[in-house]
Amino acid sequence: MNPISTVPPRVRLIAIGDEILSGRRQDKHFSRLIELLQERGMRLRAAEFISDDEDDITACLLRSFATDDIVFCCGGIGATPDDRTRQAAARALGVDLALHPEAARLIGERCAEMAAKGQGSADMTTPENQQRLRMGVFPVGAEIIPNAYNRIPGFYIRNHSFMPGFPVMAHAMMAWTLDTRYAQWHHRESRVEHSFLVFGLPESRITPALEALERRWVGVRAFSLPNVGDSGGHPHIELGVKGAPEPTAEALAWLRAEVQSLGGRLNPPS
Repeated sequence: MNPISTVPPRVRLIAIGDEILSGRRQDKHFSRLIELLQERGMRLRAAEFISDDEDDITACLLRSFATDDIVFCCGGIGATPDDRTRQAAARALGVDLALHPEAARLIGERCAEMAAKGQGSADMTTPENQQRLRMGVFPVGAEIIPNAYNRIPGFYIRNHSFMPGFPVMAHAMMAWTLDTRYAQWHHRESRVEHSFLVFGLPESRITPALEALERRWVGVRAFSLPNVGDSGGHPHIELGVKGAPEPTAEALAWLRAEVQSLGGRLNPPS
């Protein structure tokens, strides 16, 4: 029997939609998922943006389902011809699609609420409501993800959470999923990140020190983010370290000293 892992799974984002790739819509899931994860002591490890093409989505999900990662998939779960994520997920898993009974109940409640406001009918046999029920057709074996905005659920299967592309719906569903399914991974990693600005030092001169730092403090990662001085500022490098708190603090102090010994300045030129 394999021991239970104490290492948190990788978390990834898959954002689906031609409108993002064409620039008609700006993605808002990437930055919000990072925030939600950070609030819970977790981190995003990768993100992928793909088209609405069903073959593309299927190929992406085939690779993704083969991992043990926690994956959030946003977009393409509606009932119009350009919504193909549900079908692609079923293909990738080799299962059928079926109307989920709980999803059908929730969609019926939504239709009744709208009818009470004079919008549409509560009769689920009407063509419009039959079309709406298609949004509850999920791969067999899926569980629902509740949608506090309008009751139309997303679905969860094989460590993948599928939700609409609408941020007002998806972000609350992300938070619910993290708190309901993955609370055991909250704050399991003790990680910090520190950085500081360096002026008057070429990146090539500090690179050997960054390499030495990672050899000396195994598990601490160094990073270098050059800035050419756009927007009227002075050219500089943002140097930093990230990792467990104690070795990262030691590495940060060492790196500051190395920068100064190499002629770098910690304040912009006057």
